[in-house]
Amino acid sequence: MKVVDVNVVAVGTPWRELTFVELVTDGGLRGVGEARIVNKTDTLLACVRELADRYVIGMDPFDLERLAWRVAWEEYSRPGEITQTALACFDLACHDLIGQALGMPVWKLLGGAFRQRVPAYANGWYQGDRDPASFAAMATRVVERGYRGLKLDPFGAAHAELDTRALRDAVDVVAAVRAAVGPDTAVMLEMHGRFTAATAVRVARAMEPFGPEWIEEPVPPDQGAALRRVRAGTQLPIATGERVHELGEFRQLFEQGSVDVVQADLTHFGGFTGLRKLAGWAHAYGLLMAPHNVCGPVGTAANLHFAVACANYKVLEHFNDFADPWVSDLTSGAPRVDPEDGCFALPTRPGLGVRLDPEAVAAHPRSGAHFNLVAEGWERRTP
Repeated sequence: MKVVDVNVVAVGTPWRELTFVELVTDGGLRGVGEARIVNKTDTLLACVRELADRYVIGMDPFDLERLAWRVAWEEYSRPGEITQTALACFDLACHDLIGQALGMPVWKLLGGAFRQRVPAYANGWYQGDRDPASFAAMATRVVERGYRGLKLDPFGAAHAELDTRALRDAVDVVAAVRAAVGPDTAVMLEMHGRFTAATAVRVARAMEPFGPEWIEEPVPPDQGAALRRVRAGTQLPIATGERVHELGEFRQLFEQGSVDVVQADLTHFGGFTGLRKLAGWAHAYGLLMAPHNVCGPVGTAANLHFAVACANYKVLEHFNDFADPWVSDLTSGAPRVDPEDGCFALPTRPGLGVRLDPEAVAAHPRSGAHFNLVAEGWERRTP
């Protein structure tokens, strides 16, 4: 089996663009991968096309370690977000091809079923006014859909610091959400790397009464010393890693005990081949995996397969029930959260189990979306 063609298409929404990469084999099989890159779709598309011509056309889809090695070493320059995302698209599509060729779902290739159900938490659900009553009403709709967890960033366009009034407003929002969803629903607190260490600690302590499941990316990802100060200043679990793209970059976080929940993104970390290595390393340090997932149906399906097979997996992030729910119609076989228990079911179809619908994809051309987390009203996810 050899790859003979690579097709690339990007779909647009008001706030994100989804890039789909389809590999075609000499036997007519089609494997698909997907990623959402923040604000750099043109750059990703160029990288996919360049690497496809260099390394993917003519390859055997089974040779995944060789592909990852070539992209890391033959390119010579350090692989970062763009390169690791392109590699992930290829890696996911290759796993899809392998599963189809063998007639089995991808999770069987990753070690088999560790679990039969995968818990999910909702993101993208808060698209109204940033006030307590509005957030409480929106959170209520999330739990009515069966979710047992949800995530929010209540900090508006804050950067570095948060004044007393802004902190009080954020606390009021989280208090209202907690009251609306009750004590048994997990509430994840997203900080988007906004704060200095001192501000992050101050915020964490103010939020402790509401029992957040974790605080996420309290400081920028390149500030290891700042993260250590946050770790020393709160007992709340810390989740981070969505903007870390290579295995070695996690070394300091693990060795210094700065992270509790590892959030590397499957689609920005070289795909299954890269993330499986990270999961093993995290397991050695007693850490749980909760990979960042802002993808549409293909990337979500890939994350689901990984979650089924990963022993130290915690929970799967999901946007597509609330932010642009039509994206699930871009494929057949899109995974869905069961409203009875807030979980994804075990996939059973060969490969990733999802197939692109060309007509649905063509109906949503690129939007040129620019997602700006320090712009007022970003949470509405509108142009």
